[in-house]
Amino acid sequence: MITNRLYIILGLCCLWLALPFCCIKVEAQNFVVVIDPGHGGRDPGAIGRKGREKDINLSVALKLGNMIQNNCKDVKVLYTRKSDTFVALDKRAQIANDAKADLFISIHTNSVAKGRTVRGTETYTLGLHRTDDNLEVAKKENSVILIESNHEQRYAGFNPNSSESYIIFKFLQDKNMENSVQLATYIQKHFKSTAKRIDKGVHQAGFLVLRETTMPGVLVELGYISTPDEENYLLSDNGRTQLAKSIYQAFVNYRNKHTNITGQGYPTDIPETIIEEPIPVQQPAKKQTSTTKQTKNTNVKSSSKPIFKLQILASEKKLSAGNKQFKGLSPVNFYQEKGLYKYTYGETTDYNKIVRIKKQIAPKFKGAFIVAFKNGKKMDVNQAIKEFKNNR
Repeated sequence: MITNRLYIILGLCCLWLALPFCCIKVEAQNFVVVIDPGHGGRDPGAIGRKGREKDINLSVALKLGNMIQNNCKDVKVLYTRKSDTFVALDKRAQIANDAKADLFISIHTNSVAKGRTVRGTETYTLGLHRTDDNLEVAKKENSVILIESNHEQRYAGFNPNSSESYIIFKFLQDKNMENSVQLATYIQKHFKSTAKRIDKGVHQAGFLVLRETTMPGVLVELGYISTPDEENYLLSDNGRTQLAKSIYQAFVNYRNKHTNITGQGYPTDIPETIIEEPIPVQQPAKKQTSTTKQTKNTNVKSSSKPIFKLQILASEKKLSAGNKQFKGLSPVNFYQEKGLYKYTYGETTDYNKIVRIKKQIAPKFKGAFIVAFKNGKKMDVNQAIKEFKNNR
């Protein structure tokens, strides 16, 4: 009898000791992060000499989401937009609130007026601005509501261009402030160490999209599209990958700290993400000189075998032969898709050869990727590779 009681007591003790670990496993699941690529659709955001903020924001957001999904299996990633569409500020917040998200990350690109040169990244949390520069950033990001319907009613008369409207943020008590600042600090740390960017620090300002959310959140400014060398970095695949990786590493630091995960937690050192397509690059209108030749439009040769090419960039406007964007490569051809001119270099039915060419031009075009055509039409690259192997 006593022996049976001892067994029961021992069994209860084991159950009691195991219970916390079971709870930890449940607690570590269903973490939801909402990634918000700023602007989109009819709202281009800041415009540089070559690119648009909305495209940069979306590219970095998708890269960040892929990194989280590939390395943090128990985290659910949601986006406020995954394509070039317009989403109102209150709708973005509603998406996060309806999902009962644990974290909200809004991604933007900064700019200043002509005549000023500013560089660096900065991350904002909700609060009252402490400098005029911070106020101007908030005004710029909030001004998107002016193109929304019924914005006066939807935002209770808030005027994004009036300094008086921002007084409300002085009295706003954000229960998520501590966690938001912690994430923002991690982000700035990795922007400096991973992406090697100038650290402009963590700030507070009155962003409507953060005011409307009910979870810890930050608004990230990736850099200045108005500064030529920063714009080039933001438009490069390597630059956007490093920025996304920096935010990912900050997310991992935050997640590991706030979740009872046994072991080493999520990895911060991850393989580089391969971009699927360069973002559109705008070209200023230039008069062609008599010595400039037009880029040849091959319209893609017809072939029963897959033809492999390297896509090096895409543009909304047709570029002339010898354009600086081609960096000396010749001949460069193009095809049109989804309203864009997409430029390619190299052409062969030998997949191994196009891979070698890709390595050769990598110093100039790190973001170049392989595309395939068959019978004059674009086809899935993986299917083209499969056919190439079968035809050998």
